[in-house]
Amino acid sequence: MVFRSLSVSGRRVCVMSTSRPPTSLSPSRASDFMQCPLLYRFRVIDKLPEKPSEAATRGTLVHAVLERLFDAPAAERTAPRARSLVPGQWDRLLESRPELAELFAGDPEGERLTRWLGEAEQLVERWFSLEDPTRLEPAERELFVETELASGLRLRGVIDRVDVAPTGEVRIVDYKTGKAPRPEYAEGALFQMKFYALVVWRWKRVVPRRLQLVYLGSGEVVTYDPVEADLERVERKLLALWEAIELATETGDWRPRPTKLCGWCDHQAVCPEFGGTPPVYPLPLPSAAVPVPQAGDGTPSVV
Repeated sequence: MVFRSLSVSGRRVCVMSTSRPPTSLSPSRASDFMQCPLLYRFRVIDKLPEKPSEAATRGTLVHAVLERLFDAPAAERTAPRARSLVPGQWDRLLESRPELAELFAGDPEGERLTRWLGEAEQLVERWFSLEDPTRLEPAERELFVETELASGLRLRGVIDRVDVAPTGEVRIVDYKTGKAPRPEYAEGALFQMKFYALVVWRWKRVVPRRLQLVYLGSGEVVTYDPVEADLERVERKLLALWEAIELATETGDWRPRPTKLCGWCDHQAVCPEFGGTPPVYPLPLPSAAVPVPQAGDGTPSVV
């Protein structure tokens, strides 16, 4: 089995400033819409900037180190070597995304940066207690995958690692720098992996044998073995989700969905839930559809 890959670690992604209707769906954007339709609009339609965070940037850095480690011969894939890659990968990340320097702008002595890099090294080292890279030869790393469903919906994403057994069985692996969720939230965590499995199935006509989440924050590995019925359910869910996204895009009706996660959102200043006003909708609306505030909760509506 042959995959064509595209490495994206450390690469700065540039987007056009001209707003256009969404044309595809990724796991992260699907999760955005399920979490809060207005958040999806801010990120996909308005393309509002967001401040980099130490946690997310550390995750990017750790992913880059684990990808690069497999460039070395199997016998040299050791924990000390992996830790030694952290400073160089951080420099590469800064070179491609200079704005990340703002994270430590108020750290003239470099103490916070040193501590932060040390935390990244600890996460990298913990991986060696969960997997043995000397016994792994990934078929792909940072694999860009894309497929178009029969409905015309285009799905895309980037898989951290793809392992292919000599028998042809496929394992999809994703690294998480946080802690494993509690059992009641496990299904949400697996959504991303089932999304990838669906893409691979529709693209390569092969159902991945195993989906594996490696939680470096808590030192746990969560696995799931999908079957076609699982992926068919995910496909139906995504199609329904895309219909809702298309309707919101056409009408401009993007409703906020308040949750505890709102406290982490960068867009409170323009969110009705916090007394803000969203930017003028940049896409054309039907002449009969005029967005107006919903009395009471500030949720935008269309009349």
